[in-house]
Amino acid sequence: MAASSVKHDVFQAIADPTRRKLLKLLSKEEMPVTAISGHFPMSRTSVSKHLRVLADAGLVKERKVGRETRYKLEPEPLYELKDWLQYFELFWENKLTALKLFVESDKQDI
Repeated sequence: MAASSVKHDVFQAIADPTRRKLLKLLSKEEMPVTAISGHFPMSRTSVSKHLRVLADAGLVKERKVGRETRYKLEPEPLYELKDWLQYFELFWENKLTALKLFVESDKQDI
């Protein structure tokens, strides 16, 4: 399979901290790659590769304005992630409740 035909899912796309930072940056405004690159200690080509992964996952959209390409956040695919994580909140809530009960019971023993 050629590298250009590989599509990334949301989970793969956000696995990289640089891409998470890109999403946060693009959540504020649409930006051209030249402006985006100024926020990262890497080449414009490297930033473009990260943007391509995000675009393949549907997390950013690109549009041509004259000779530049501008990118903006498309948050809808993040709902898949939210739904998946929401299932596990039950376990976190149970652990926090158990911790609270443990701490409160420990105070009574003092």
